[in-house]
Amino acid sequence: MKLMVVDGNSILNRAFYGIKILTTKDGFFTNAIQGFMNILLSKTNEIRPDCVAIAFDLKAPTFRHKMYDGYKANRKGMPDELSMQVPVLKELLIALGYKLVQQEGWEADDILGTLAAACPEDSECCIVTGDRDSLQLVSSKTKVYLTTTKMGRPATTVFDENKVNEVYGVTPKQLIDIKALMGDPSDNIPGAAGIGEKTAGELIKQYESIDNIYDKLDSLEIKPGVKKKLSDGESSVRLSYTLGTISTQAPIETSYTAYVPEKPNNYEAVKILTGLEMFKMIERLDLRSDNLVEGSVDNVKNTAFSCRECDDHDALLKLVRHAGQAAVTLEYVGDEIGSVYIGVSDDVVRLSAMSFEFFPTVTEIFEDDTVSKSTSELKETYAFALSHAIELKNVRFDAQLAGYVLDPSLKDYSCVSLAQRCGIAVPTNDDLPPKAVDCRLITLLEDVLGKELENKGQAKLLTEIELPLAQVLADMELTGFCVDRSGIADFGKRLEKEIDEIKEKTFELTETQFNINSTKQLGEILFEKLNLPYGKKTKTGWSTNADVLEKLAPDFPVVGLILDYRAKAKLHSTYCEGLLKCIAADGRIHSTLNQTETRTGRISSADPNLQNIPVRSELGREMRKFFVAGTGCVLADSDYSQIELRVLADAANDKSMIDAFNNGDDIHAITASQVFNMPLGMVTPLMRSRAKAVNFGIVYGIGAFSLAQDIGVTRKEADNYIRSYLEHYSGVDAYMKKCVEKARSDGFAETLFSRRRYLPELTSSNFQLRSFGERVARNMPIQGTAADIIKIAMIRVYERLKREKLKAKLIMQVHDELLIEAPEGEAQQVAGLLKEEMENAVKLKVKLTADVNCGKTWYEAKG
Repeated sequence: MKLMVVDGNSILNRAFYGIKILTTKDGFFTNAIQGFMNILLSKTNEIRPDCVAIAFDLKAPTFRHKMYDGYKANRKGMPDELSMQVPVLKELLIALGYKLVQQEGWEADDILGTLAAACPEDSECCIVTGDRDSLQLVSSKTKVYLTTTKMGRPATTVFDENKVNEVYGVTPKQLIDIKALMGDPSDNIPGAAGIGEKTAGELIKQYESIDNIYDKLDSLEIKPGVKKKLSDGESSVRLSYTLGTISTQAPIETSYTAYVPEKPNNYEAVKILTGLEMFKMIERLDLRSDNLVEGSVDNVKNTAFSCRECDDHDALLKLVRHAGQAAVTLEYVGDEIGSVYIGVSDDVVRLSAMSFEFFPTVTEIFEDDTVSKSTSELKETYAFALSHAIELKNVRFDAQLAGYVLDPSLKDYSCVSLAQRCGIAVPTNDDLPPKAVDCRLITLLEDVLGKELENKGQAKLLTEIELPLAQVLADMELTGFCVDRSGIADFGKRLEKEIDEIKEKTFELTETQFNINSTKQLGEILFEKLNLPYGKKTKTGWSTNADVLEKLAPDFPVVGLILDYRAKAKLHSTYCEGLLKCIAADGRIHSTLNQTETRTGRISSADPNLQNIPVRSELGREMRKFFVAGTGCVLADSDYSQIELRVLADAANDKSMIDAFNNGDDIHAITASQVFNMPLGMVTPLMRSRAKAVNFGIVYGIGAFSLAQDIGVTRKEADNYIRSYLEHYSGVDAYMKKCVEKARSDGFAETLFSRRRYLPELTSSNFQLRSFGERVARNMPIQGTAADIIKIAMIRVYERLKREKLKAKLIMQVHDELLIEAPEGEAQQVAGLLKEEMENAVKLKVKLTADVNCGKTWYEAKG
């Protein structure tokens, strides 16, 4: 029989500190539970035990505390983020059928020791722990699986008697003697003052035990100083031996058969894991969410449904029109549409694209504005409709977008994941197509998530911004951005030539040929061969990151060459080679625009990321020359001017800032005048530049340290700039403080349009995490509101182009910038409406301004 004994507290602590902070959207910390379960399941799979005992400490004093008042006296209390997880973990383990072992007056170590000592001859005891103290328990029948972290990753070393001897050069029992001599600061075990680990180890290797040492202390051939330390510390060493010896006499059940896991309570386990939002763990444990008992959770609905082939299209149309609503999901086979599923209540009908009446039926349903539609992948549904000249009307709900609005921090917005989060049992019949299951779940999710959106005042955010935006994004993706393939290829060749020239110059200056892309080789050349300053060694070698190299570049030409090499090499690989691979047969790049990716509500771009085309360097900006208008067209480009500062002025109701914007003043020059206490006419370009950094830094919750690095001043100067700024813009100062207080009280930060970001970090006892939460609390309402405004502008521009029956197309959005491709004859009209719709997207206390330029390339249109 094989028993696995888990050192609960040790593994829990290791999990808590070894995994990044994870929380539920309500702010309950889950990282320790997640990590503990990962280790438990991993070791169970590796050891394959017949029995499992999980030992925990209790808060009551143990016999060691009674023996020595100082025992563990210097231990800090368990942080709140961890302590809140302990009872929930125990409930989960019990629900999963595991036996917990804890005994007042005894430590978990003693439970491990007692069970190890009780191991029958024909059995094996496997101890899973992160504490090396347990190595003393290793024997012919007991192994210790020591979990550690190596290079940031979890690792396990299995210790048997040979492994202990190999690592420490002693027997397992002799580890107690070593600890008795050297002490243990973590447990406040004193040992002999002045005797360290190395000396203690050498003494025990030579003299075997503390008894032998003290029996023959006078005659031992050791240094006088060591002998005196041993003599002076004898009573302390003997106490330490007792304190450090794991007991094998804890009053617990020692029969291994008592620890055979019981049948798990699937309902209870799923309920706990659902509450913890640990849905992947439900799958890993093979605890299907249909183990939830009908009606046992408030939101559980009847998910049973039928899925049938459509054999009567007229009957389907009649069913849908009679219901006045339908759920819709699409199923693709490769890039081609395979089926459309139409759901009405618990009746899901599959329309096969092979059917003769497929497109007419889908068209009638999609274009019937008396029938409301609900989906789970709205952008893709719009893309299907647009590409087949079908108008999708009266969309009232999308599950993914609803889930995103309610919690933008999730990684998975699939119908199944959202249903699990809502306590909705997911049908698990393997014969049911996944898209049919989604179709059924959409109806249930609409009820649950719809109510939650209403309760949180977020329904309009879904219906008035996210749902219409999905159509805009679908059209933009389908249209794509025309590019000059030969221009990109030629630019790539030019870069290759310049990169080769830089390499040759670098080799000349360093008098060595080496791999410039190798951090190790580069570090050795710069800081060992050339002996340059600012060298900083890491575990893997010398640091050659941008911060280090930029300090060196002004004084050492070779470093400037390396920075130039890196910039051009990235341009070549990422943007020249990368973009050439992404050009479609129509000569355009069709980037994917993600609507549920960021926590602030911003749209992101991928495959390729066109929002990341370089703009800081002149060479990087040249890439925009290869993004062109199609034949007979021009590009109209419009960018909001300082939108985040304008949002800040409005939200903070700061009169000075509002007046400056509404008067058309130079906000950065005015800020410089106030911060530096100088007349406006005497503000220098450097002062304005620094004031600009402060203006934008304040929006992002910048601190003195970061600002000092950004503008090249001392931390004290940067701190003075920030203080002076907040004194003059007192409304901003008050607003920022209010943002943090409100977010701490509410548990989330919120935009003008009720978009939320939950901030459990604000309640953390960890200063760095709490500080991060405070920065986000200040920034998110500003950045998120600006993101909402650009979305509203996109919707207005898109609808205006349709309404005026223009051929122009909105093709790209980059943060606060919109791009339209328009026939040359429409250019003037399009430029006018683009400016008008952007500037009137919302009404704030300050005017929104947008500058519009036209050109044949993105470079020209950007001005």
